[in-house]
Amino acid sequence: MTSTPAVLHAADLAHRKAGEMLVTTTESVPGFRVVRVLGLVRGNTVRTRNLGQDFLAGLRNIVGGEVTQYTAMLSQSREQALDRMRAEALALGANAIVAMRLATSTVMAGAAEILAYGTAVILAPAE
Repeated sequence: MTSTPAVLHAADLAHRKAGEMLVTTTESVPGFRVVRVLGLVRGNTVRTRNLGQDFLAGLRNIVGGEVTQYTAMLSQSREQALDRMRAEALALGANAIVAMRLATSTVMAGAAEILAYGTAVILAPAE
């Protein structure tokens, strides 16, 4: 399954494709003004490790280096949380999310939550 990019790299909202949304960690976007604040949006996922990953991580712990299995799992988890947050903002009618943050917390031994949250807004070009 492929996911739609959660983050646009350009602030040009006029040329965005359907389903794409500007997501930024800043509170404002140069060249645009906030027309309407729609509220808090969030997306999260909870992931657990598995026996195969733990075994390979244990081997990596002996020889050192990056545990690529965990890196990939966390990267996928972040993208899923971002996609869910973006979907919630689209459902509200937003064209951008500002002040976006990511948070991680341990839910139980071997399980972590990734939470993406921000403020859904409608941006328009500055006059």
